[in-house]
Amino acid sequence: MHTHKKLFSFSLICLVCLLSCHSKQESKEPRQSPPPVVDVIIAEPKAVSNIIEANGTVVANEFVELHPEATGRITYLNVPEGKYITKGTVIARINDADLVANLNKSKAALKLAQDYVDRLKPLLSVQGVNQADYDAAVNTVISTEADIQYTQALIDKTVIRAPFDGVVGLRQVSLGAYISNADVIATMQQVNNLKMDFTVPEEYGKYVSTGSTVQVTLDAANDTSKHNATIIAIEPQANTVTRNLKIRTILQDKAEANPGAFAKVYLAQGGSKQSIMVPTNCIIPSDINKQLLLVKNGNAQFTDVTTGVRLQNNIEITKGVAAGDTVIVTGVLFAKDKRPVHVRRTLSIDSLAN
Repeated sequence: MHTHKKLFSFSLICLVCLLSCHSKQESKEPRQSPPPVVDVIIAEPKAVSNIIEANGTVVANEFVELHPEATGRITYLNVPEGKYITKGTVIARINDADLVANLNKSKAALKLAQDYVDRLKPLLSVQGVNQADYDAAVNTVISTEADIQYTQALIDKTVIRAPFDGVVGLRQVSLGAYISNADVIATMQQVNNLKMDFTVPEEYGKYVSTGSTVQVTLDAANDTSKHNATIIAIEPQANTVTRNLKIRTILQDKAEANPGAFAKVYLAQGGSKQSIMVPTNCIIPSDINKQLLLVKNGNAQFTDVTTGVRLQNNIEITKGVAAGDTVIVTGVLFAKDKRPVHVRRTLSIDSLAN
C-alpha cells in the first residue's frame, strides 16, 4: 500500500512537470496581432472642374514715386493728399535763386556778344576785320546760348510736376525741408483702368494667351461678384525659384478696388474631363515620389502615383490607380505593405468631403 502511494505521487509530479514545460513552450511563441482596421473607397472616374484658381494682386494702371531731380530746400509744396490732379500740376519747387541769377548773367553776356557780332559783320564785307576775329565773336554767342539752355534745364529740374492724371498719396516731406533725389515727396497712382497681376505654374501656361478673358473676384468689402479681366501681357520667363509664370490683366466692368488688394482668379482649362479623385490626406509623400495604399487580395499594397489638379479636399490621380481599385483612406499609418488588413467600411469620396 505504501509502495502504491509513492508511485502515484511520482506520477503526479511528472505530469505537473510536463504541463509546466508545455506551458513555457507555448508562452515563448509570439502572439500574432490582428490586422489593422481600415476604411476604403472604390476608385472611379468623376467629373473634375476645369477651373484653375490663382491668387492675384490689384495694381494701379500707372504708379510713380515723386523724387526731385535737384538737391536743395523746398520753397513751394502742393501735395493735395488723396486728391485727383491733372498732368503738369506743380507739386513742389526747389530753391533756384542761384540758378536764376546765373541765367540772368548769361543772358546779359549773350546780349553783349550778339551786339559785338552785329558790329563786326559790316566790317567783314569790306575786310575791315579778319575772318578769325569774326568767327571767334560768333562762337562766343553760340557758347553763351548753350550756357543759357543748360542753366534753364537745371532750373526746370527744380520744379516737380505731376507726370500724369491721377491721385496723389500721402505727403512725405514738409515745406522748407532740404531734400535730395533719394527723398520721396509723395506717390501718385492712376486708379482708373486698374490692372491685376497673378501667377500660375508654368504647366498651365498653355491655358493663357494675350487677349483672352479670365474671371476675378476682389477681396474688397467681401465682394463675391465676379469681374472680367483681359490678359494684356505674359512674362516670357518663368520665375527661377517657384517656376511660375507672371500674367498681367486689365480689369473690366469698372471694377473698384485699391491697388495692392487681394484678388482670386479663375482660369478655364478648356473642356471638362473625367478623372480619378482621392482624398488629399491619404497621399503618402516622399522625397522621390508619392504613394497610395491599395487593397489587393486582402493585403495592403503600396503603389506609386502621379497627381494632377488639387481641389480643397481631393486630388486628381493621373497615373498609378485604375478604375475599380480599392484605395485605403483611413488607417493608412497602421497598414503595412503586403500585410493583411481588415476592411471595416467602403465609403464614397463625396461622404468624406462632408
